[in-house]
Amino acid sequence: MTITLIAFAILMTISFARVPIAFAMGIVGFVGFAILRGGIDPALGQLEKVAFSTGLNYELSVLPLFILMGNFVTSARMSEDLYRAANGFLGHRRGGLAMATIVACGGFGAVCGSAMATAATMAKVAMPSMRRFGYSDKLAVASIASGGTLGILIPPSTIMVIYGIMTQTNIGHLMAAGILPGLVAIGFYLLAVQYVVRTDPAAGPRGERTPWRERMRLLANVWGVSVLFLIVMVGIYGGFFTATEAAGIGAAGAFLFALFRGELTWAKLYKVLLDSAVTTAMMFTVLMGAILFSDFINFTGFAEALVKFVNELGVNRWGVLAAILLIYILLGTAMEELSMILLTVPVFFPLVMSLGFDKALGVPPGLIGVWFGILIVCVVEIGMISPPVGVNLFVLRSVLPDVPTGMIFRGVLPFFTIDIVRIGVLAAFPIISIWLPSHMR
Repeated sequence: MTITLIAFAILMTISFARVPIAFAMGIVGFVGFAILRGGIDPALGQLEKVAFSTGLNYELSVLPLFILMGNFVTSARMSEDLYRAANGFLGHRRGGLAMATIVACGGFGAVCGSAMATAATMAKVAMPSMRRFGYSDKLAVASIASGGTLGILIPPSTIMVIYGIMTQTNIGHLMAAGILPGLVAIGFYLLAVQYVVRTDPAAGPRGERTPWRERMRLLANVWGVSVLFLIVMVGIYGGFFTATEAAGIGAAGAFLFALFRGELTWAKLYKVLLDSAVTTAMMFTVLMGAILFSDFINFTGFAEALVKFVNELGVNRWGVLAAILLIYILLGTAMEELSMILLTVPVFFPLVMSLGFDKALGVPPGLIGVWFGILIVCVVEIGMISPPVGVNLFVLRSVLPDVPTGMIFRGVLPFFTIDIVRIGVLAAFPIISIWLPSHMR
């Protein structure tokens, strides 16, 4: 445990010195192997093995495909249709535009898979409307930042894919598990909006009521999003194809939809392919560094030592889980979501699996991994809107440079608070996360 704790300390020091996290993890893992295995040759062999196995991992092909799908969806400007449809049903209520933004973020996240892309896209779509109708910037940016986090919870989710690969958890089960918690998250965020407008009615004035005929027309315009989501999720849930095959079908469907709408010029196609390639290369580089570091941690026997240490303490399993979630919340104030997942899952996953939650909850061990994965994704969502380095907050700061950073931080506080309550609900009632996966073929 001492060796591993020293390695973590060195890793954090290197990271805070602004060394990219992929290289920081790779350097510490490589040097650690060289020291423990007596030379640079074994470390080079391990590096070669990690690079080769990661690059040729069939399961990882789901990442570029879902990224490509999300970029085609963004290019097709589906976000605007989603926002108009949600506004048609909610805009006449107090805080309705903010609630419509959250619902639209959920719908966009269902075919995008990226929290940052969801926040950046919806900022361009929703912010002008909310300003035009007299919404306070504080509520507007908070609803966009919080709603944007739904992109990594509602499937497809690149974070879930990485978690599934790292823990050998069924990715299809993880995707299905994200649906109900995603709906719960939307409900909780709508409550946060209602709290804000009740305490400050001027923050979110009512809009005009949209006639039902117009509502139905607006709803019909989002058929593309619905079809893509249903094809991907029904195919996975029904066992018709794997998550990787679903990603390929989804990417092809998003391409055809963008083409059908006349939104896909040669210039846009080039940009979509280039952005997808750059994002994929970045994620694979980070993943290789993380796997090398994870292998080093496993080689030291830290996970087994930690399990033994916790068992000797005699702490209740729920107390251990609460401590883990608290650590994630604290890490979220200083680290971005991918780094948190890659650094901590190799340590915490074996610990949680050893605590007997499967027997206590009466579910198969595989579904405990799914439940824990959903909890981790939800805690990471909190980190994305946590000062001082919540990623979504700074995405909005770059997209909306006229909004002060302090205002964004103050605006998300009610949403941050409701997120803590949501984590407690999902932890106390695992059935929300595991009910759909338990019925999969």
